[in-house]
Amino acid sequence: MRALIVFFGAFVLVSSQSEDADADGNAVYKIEGKVFVENEPIADWGPQTRIIVNGGEYVGFLKPDGSFIVSNVPPGSHVVEVSSPNHGFQPARVEISSKSKGKMRARRVDWLQPGVVQQIRYPLHFKTKGKASFFEKRETWHWTDSLMNPMVLMMLLPVLLLAVIPRLMGSMDADSQKQMEDMRRDMFNTRPSDVFDPSKWLQQMFSGTSKRKVTKKPSGTGKRK
Repeated sequence: MRALIVFFGAFVLVSSQSEDADADGNAVYKIEGKVFVENEPIADWGPQTRIIVNGGEYVGFLKPDGSFIVSNVPPGSHVVEVSSPNHGFQPARVEISSKSKGKMRARRVDWLQPGVVQQIRYPLHFKTKGKASFFEKRETWHWTDSLMNPMVLMMLLPVLLLAVIPRLMGSMDADSQKQMEDMRRDMFNTRPSDVFDPSKWLQQMFSGTSKRKVTKKPSGTGKRK
């Protein structure tokens, strides 16, 4: 008896999905589901909410209890979205099989990872992800923004070196301090001609260092007799 009841229920479900037909006699089906928004009465958001199938090819409306039915949908793969001005919902994809008498399967739609398949139950159940955000939050000033400025870092780095180098010099032994003094003296006593000049180097490289020697032919100054 129990098996008979289960068989009869499955037959009623299949027949209810495939009972409609369009003007040409082709089988059409219904996409059913329900929309949930926690802690808010449906009277505040239900009248502005629409069920969009395939980007507006088919449109449905919510009933007072939050359920919906989108009729006259042909077999195939259809993307179902909940359009609400105040809430965001994750879309779902419903696949209606024409070979299995309108058997329906539903899965989540992830636009970032379209290859990921996550099955969900049917009839569809949409739960809000939160308030819909149409504007980006204005950025506020923070003191770290000024500190991380490249110009500020360029000014603070020499000051930091001036504060740290004397402490390092104080912790060095006498020989190391003498070597540092010699290096600093040699640095300040360097002649300008010893400093590498990139412009002169490029000029010599492109113009060539070898100069052609110009030979003058002896001109005849004597007169013939």
